[in-house]
Amino acid sequence: MSITAKLREHAARAHQDEQGDIPGWVMIAAMSAMLVAGLLALAQPLLGELFESAISQVRP
Repeated sequence: MSITAKLREHAARAHQDEQGDIPGWVMIAAMSAMLVAGLLALAQPLLGELFESAISQVRP
């Protein structure tokens, strides 16, 4: 086997090993987005009250 063939075989094996776990990262991103959306849904009324209170204190 020539050195070129060995290098091609090694590169092909390395490429297969580097593909990674894309579905796992997609699941982590989706779960993080759902967590943020859930927290925002719970906190939005309180944040709205806080904002209105702060604005009412600024107006004379």
